Amino acid sequence: MTLVLICALIGVFAGLLGGALGLGGGVVIVPPLIYLFHAMGFDGAVVAQMAVGTSLATIIVTAGSSVRAHHVAGFVRWPLAWRLAGGIVVGALLGAVVADRLSGAALTRLFGVFAVLIAAQMLLSRRRAVSAGDGLPERVPGGVGLAGVGSVIGGISSLFGIGGGSLTVPFLSWCRLPMQNAVAISAACGLPIALAGSAGFVATGWGRTELPPWSLGYLYLPAALAIVVTSFPMARVGARLSHRLPSATLRRIFAAVLIVIGVELILN
Repeated sequence: MTLVLICALIGVFAGLLGGALGLGGGVVIVPPLIYLFHAMGFDGAVVAQMAVGTSLATIIVTAGSSVRAHHVAGFVRWPLAWRLAGGIVVGALLGAVVADRLSGAALTRLFGVFAVLIAAQMLLSRRRAVSAGDGLPERVPGGVGLAGVGSVIGGISSLFGIGGGSLTVPFLSWCRLPMQNAVAISAACGLPIALAGSAGFVATGWGRTELPPWSLGYLYLPAALAIVVTSFPMARVGARLSHRLPSATLRRIFAAVLIVIGVELILN
């Protein structure tokens, strides 16, 4: 019961921060799950994989809702999204295989490095509205190029339990797509990342004797359900708060916290 309540609280923070700052859930969810699973006495050999696999499972629900909203608004360019999605599915499955091959300690340290990099991006980035390519023609790669980029995005996202927005949006911006389309396509690509990544972590963790009861491969069902129940509604609250809160200040504060957590995970 204690674990479920803590996971519900993690979901509250993940939803609020995700809605207010546009952060992917994995950046908020994975670190506390690593600490929580260790505190609950779960085997250290599988803790990091469980945290990542569980995070990916929670993204399925939020990504599905986000895709629907962007589709209704008419901003998802589905032909481009589908071409990216093919590579993303392959990359996400491979990411789960790589995570399974890594030791728990190595995956934890890698996530620490990733957290520091995301924090640095948050501190250094200058967000601006982008018009339709700022008057420049789009430079979208062909089908093979998009599949290759998608596989990289899917692999990294699956390895770290994120929805891929921190990778997809900058790439599509580089392709000179309007920001509304870039964000919408990124949301559409988050769903195959979550689905394929979760399936990969279920498959690679299947039969591991170190896993606790109620595990589906590396997916820990009680934690995933508790996080989804609270994060989904709180994301809407966070989105409304984003218009009232000093988002730049909040991003800097969260980035600083993320650096501390990342360094601690690296040195742990």
